[in-house]
Amino acid sequence: MESSFYQLSAISLKGKEILMNTYKGKVVLVVNTASKCGLTPQYEGLEKLYQKYQEQGLVILGFPCNQFANQEPGSEEQISEVCHINYGVTFPMFAKVDVNGDRAHPIFKYLTNTLKGLFNKKVKWNFTKFLIDADGTPVKRFAPVTKPEKLEKDIEKLLAKIQ
Repeated sequence: MESSFYQLSAISLKGKEILMNTYKGKVVLVVNTASKCGLTPQYEGLEKLYQKYQEQGLVILGFPCNQFANQEPGSEEQISEVCHINYGVTFPMFAKVDVNGDRAHPIFKYLTNTLKGLFNKKVKWNFTKFLIDADGTPVKRFAPVTKPEKLEKDIEKLLAKIQ
């Protein structure tokens, strides 16, 4: 049976619909991001992970979100500037989404229902990370404060299965 993740899609930062089945067979890390957050420097660590493991099958998907203390107030263009110019981000970035509530993006509804957080299923803050295996199955959720380099062992384990 095909993973529900692969039946979803999202709009890229450039306004193009991207089907998640584009990433079939890859290890996917979904992150809700923000440009004006104390954790924003994590973009750097995420980009390092992407550069290190991209060839082996890792893809990182960034989803800007303005639901936490108004830390992503900018337009798609401004978000793009912060990501690309300030942090050299080359992994796919998507249009701004909600990650909680009635208007939460279907990808986040799916991920939070599949991988509940510490106290409930809501995303607590920017830079919550969801790791999805090459079959499209969500396998692990990481807290916002978990630095990207701390994910390496989990990523390597999943990549080893597709080599």
